[in-house]
Amino acid sequence: MSVATRSTQSPSSPPGPEGPPPRRTGRLFALTGAVVGVIYGYDTGSISGALVFLSKDFHLSDTEKGLVNSILVLGSILGALIGGKLADALGRKAAMLIVAGSYTVFVALSAFAPNVVVLDAVRFLLGVAIGISIVAAPLYIAESSPARTRGASVAAYQVATVAGIALTYFVNWGLSDGGHWRLMLGLSAVPAALVLIPLFRLPDTPRWYVLKGRIDKAVEVMRLTDPDVDPHAETEAVRAALAEESGGSLRSLLRKPYARATLFVLGLGFFCQITGINAVTYYSPQIFEEMGFTGEGQNFLLPSFVQLASLAATVLAILIIDRLGRRVVLLSGIATMTAMLGVLTAVFGFGDLTGSGTWIGFGAVLLFTAAFNFGFGSLIWVYASEAFPAQLRSTGASAMLTADLVANLLIAQFFPSLMSWAGAATTFAGLGVLALGALVFAACTAPETKGRQLEEIQGFWLNGGRWPTPAP
Repeated sequence: MSVATRSTQSPSSPPGPEGPPPRRTGRLFALTGAVVGVIYGYDTGSISGALVFLSKDFHLSDTEKGLVNSILVLGSILGALIGGKLADALGRKAAMLIVAGSYTVFVALSAFAPNVVVLDAVRFLLGVAIGISIVAAPLYIAESSPARTRGASVAAYQVATVAGIALTYFVNWGLSDGGHWRLMLGLSAVPAALVLIPLFRLPDTPRWYVLKGRIDKAVEVMRLTDPDVDPHAETEAVRAALAEESGGSLRSLLRKPYARATLFVLGLGFFCQITGINAVTYYSPQIFEEMGFTGEGQNFLLPSFVQLASLAATVLAILIIDRLGRRVVLLSGIATMTAMLGVLTAVFGFGDLTGSGTWIGFGAVLLFTAAFNFGFGSLIWVYASEAFPAQLRSTGASAMLTADLVANLLIAQFFPSLMSWAGAATTFAGLGVLALGALVFAACTAPETKGRQLEEIQGFWLNGGRWPTPAP
């Protein structure tokens, strides 16, 4: 089928690629990426319910339970490390096809795992696919969306990920009566297979075509994805930006003037996970059982409401972040997390876990998770993209992601063992101390970048972490 914009092109312009009509194509890029985000969120959270039942079937110890979760994160670290190079070498589209195909295969295999050794091996490979998707999916969306909708498109991916986690808990609740952990793990193979269909139809991004020197193809796709701009001028702008970005290295991050920015981004990435958000994502049914809630249906339904609150908090943050400012949103989110960890410490240490204390604890978990998504969850990628100049931006984001995943690995592996060994009160008190450290760190290092041009933000780091004084 011919592209609908052909009639608006000049006679000398080459015909557009086959595919959906303009405007709709840009939305299809964003929608496809968002579906991958939902699948990613689902696969991250599905183990929370499945672990309750497979632990009994496979007779797992606390350490083995932790390994089922941490092996996924370990694979994610590897996937994130290779994701950028893979997306550059093979293409953003090829990376997304690998992600969707891997999700389909490894999710299905995890549902049929005969023992925990096979399950761990498959989850490691699934983690590699997740790590690649963390890098490739936002890249794919951002590089293929028109400038006027790019922010909303990337934000939609973040919202989709939280929606996927929320969906997990409703599915787990629906399947909890029969203990169908294999279905809990395997259901996302279906949408993962279906998303391959639009991916095969869509082209790669204009930026990747420029990266590979395929300028004519980049112009064609630019015309298709954003018909309101001059495709030749936009493609030339992309080529100039790529020339500016060449040469960024990890060593450059550790040198002045960007060593301070690197410390900020790495610290933010580490604190984002070490404060315990994925303890709730991975182990919420066990946490609610420890609180005194009884009945598998109740322990699976309650996390669903927690994730719905998180979804609402993410949307709220996106709506107000450019009005109230970065620091207000980030610091209020971390402060609320710290307070709720204090409440959980009190509930488990001194509360009545047979009466009102259970519901106070539930409210604290709900507000803790919502506060994370409001602050850390909504701002970490914003700061990662704003802290560095163009030539260091992707390297800095990769470094932050590595710090984030290392902390995630520690939480996934050791949280159940800590709960058993030290008790819930001590465990949450420790997380509270870490959250307080995160609040102090963010208050001392996070700049307010609302309304600032990227060049102004670079001046902040060049000036030793202070805004330059305007000339009189």
